Amino acid sequence: MKSTIAITLCLMFFLTANAQNQPFTQQDTLRGSITPERVWWDLLFYDLDVEVKPEEKYISGTNTIRYRVLEEKQLMQIDLQSPLEITGVSQKGKALSFTRKGFAHFIELEEKQKIGDIGELIISYAGKPKEAENAPWDGGFSWKTDDNGHPFVATSCQGLGASIWWPNKDHMYDEVDSMAIRVTVPKNLVAVANGRLKKITENSETTSFDWYVSNPINNYGVNVNVGDYVHFEDTYQGEKGVLDLSYYVLRDNLEKAKKQFEQVPLMLNAFEHWFGPYPFYEDSFKLVEVPYLGMEHQSSVTYGNGYQNGYLGVDLSGSGWGLKFDFIIIHEAGHEWFANNITYKDIADMWIHEGFTAYSENLYLDYNYGEQAAKEYVLGTRRRIRNDRPIIGTYGVNKAGSSDMYYKGANILHTLRQLLEDDEKWRNILRGLNKEFYHQTVTTQQVENYLSEKTGIDLTAFFEQYLRTAMIPVLEYRVSEDSVTYRYTNIVSDFDMPVRVFIEEKEHWLFPEKNWKTEQLEKAESLVFDKNIYVQPLEVVE
Repeated sequence: MKSTIAITLCLMFFLTANAQNQPFTQQDTLRGSITPERVWWDLLFYDLDVEVKPEEKYISGTNTIRYRVLEEKQLMQIDLQSPLEITGVSQKGKALSFTRKGFAHFIELEEKQKIGDIGELIISYAGKPKEAENAPWDGGFSWKTDDNGHPFVATSCQGLGASIWWPNKDHMYDEVDSMAIRVTVPKNLVAVANGRLKKITENSETTSFDWYVSNPINNYGVNVNVGDYVHFEDTYQGEKGVLDLSYYVLRDNLEKAKKQFEQVPLMLNAFEHWFGPYPFYEDSFKLVEVPYLGMEHQSSVTYGNGYQNGYLGVDLSGSGWGLKFDFIIIHEAGHEWFANNITYKDIADMWIHEGFTAYSENLYLDYNYGEQAAKEYVLGTRRRIRNDRPIIGTYGVNKAGSSDMYYKGANILHTLRQLLEDDEKWRNILRGLNKEFYHQTVTTQQVENYLSEKTGIDLTAFFEQYLRTAMIPVLEYRVSEDSVTYRYTNIVSDFDMPVRVFIEEKEHWLFPEKNWKTEQLEKAESLVFDKNIYVQPLEVVE
């Protein structure tokens, strides 16, 4: 099992690093930028109706798109990736023409688009969608079978884009306000999507499942899962009242799931404490078993961790604490706050999703096992940080930054908590983020500005150092019997973060800059640097 996780992580890192060296193309810009053909209209509602045929690995359907006109333009961009094809576009019953540039389709609207008007158009499509090769990192459709030979099918598409399996406005900046999802599958199978199940319709050879999402949702958060599912339920008494908990698992795994999913209320206790109310009470909380590891699909979190603690049974931190919880339940559910509630506008800022959510693992331990457990865990994850390139990616071309966004991101936030020295204030800041940016798409700059304002610390150089460079501050120092001399190297301009040290367990703060400073400290030779602050101490021997 350890070899499996090593291969998985290495492949993820390879794909991320390799992609960075590829030149950007027109398709990257059409996919990753807010084009003129996107900006003039605001998404209001999707009505997605799709039939899934597992035996043929084939899908077909329609997406009705409702929008509000912001500018008087006539050319609209809709995205759908090969090998799927748009088979028709219509508005008010009239067929519309369109042209195609790779995955981007440009639709000529005939009716005059007036500012403030509400419009609708229907996109029909069909084909054999891209098959996921290494879901969820290389996504698409996962066409599998369970141990009993029944179809076991799921979608995953972060980064790759939701247009890999359904036509939409495939850019994160504009979330649809609400959405209907109708999934038709062969009889004796169950289809699970986001939101709440509204209706089941039995047809002659198929069954249709109607789901409804009443909250804003990002495109990659939309999913479809098909299998021989059984269903059980529970409730959680949370900060906003009763939250419905709903679980869909393969028939043979029901008893294991009932035991393993007892961690869900523990997760909700911790995250509602640290982050505020679960953001989607209206749409419930679901865990859905899938044939891949898992993903943060909004109100329909997918699960494939084998009903065991750790990450496929492995503690990613090496501290031992990672085996106290099921990584997929905790991490992917953490994304309900950071990814689904607060969503990046551009994937270059993906650390907002992954850094805060990797940090949520630490806070889960803090709430349930105490602060020392949390510290040991988050420090243990540093061994996975490579500092190969910046966490922030390239804007406008659908390009994320380094995979260090996970555990370097977590350690950045852990460091901020230490600098603040006020856990209640830190908790209120995290909760405030989820309130200030409730159901919004954001930029890194907005998050940085918020944290600077609420901490009362100018964090400009701090974030420049940790997010936009791959340099870890080096704290050079020399000690004598009664003094310490120190300075920072490997830093950006104006970086002057203080560090905490201990002398015989007594706490002191040092305030390094780029120039050498000397401070008188009795018994300085016994000085120990606090590892919870993410710098690299380096003793200079004369």
